[in-house]
Amino acid sequence: MLIKKGDFMIKLIVLFTLVPIIELYFLLKINQIIGLTWSMILIIVSGIVGAYLSKSEGRVVIKRIKLDLSEGRLPGDELIKGLCVLIGGAMLLTPGVITDFFGFTLIIPGTRNLYCKYIKNKLYNLIQRGDMKIYYRN
Repeated sequence: MLIKKGDFMIKLIVLFTLVPIIELYFLLKINQIIGLTWSMILIIVSGIVGAYLSKSEGRVVIKRIKLDLSEGRLPGDELIKGLCVLIGGAMLLTPGVITDFFGFTLIIPGTRNLYCKYIKNKLYNLIQRGDMKIYYRN
C-alpha cells in the first residue's frame, strides 16, 4: 500500500510538533538534575562530537562508494549507509537528548548496520508487493 500524500503530511506535522515538545521536556528535566551550565555543555559537546563523527564516517562511506564504483559495482549498501550518516549528523546538530541518541546510533557503524538492514528489508518488501517500481535508465 502506498503512503497517501495527506497521510505523509499528517505524520510530518506530528513529528515536527511532538519531537520538540518531548525534547524540551527532557532538557528541562536534565537541567533540574545537573544544572543549566552542565546542560549547555552537554548540548554543545554532543553537537561538536556529532559533527566530528558525521564528517569522519561520511568520509569512510564516500571512500567505499568510490571503491565500489571503481570496481564496477553499484554502491547500494554504501548509499544507504551514507543516508544514515547524513540523517544522524542532522539529528546530532539538533539540540536534544532523544535526537542525540538516535543520531549517534545512526552514525556508529555497529548500530548503523541494524538500521541499514531494516531499510533494505523495507525496500525489498515494497518492491515485492509492487508498491515501488525501479526504473533503470541507460
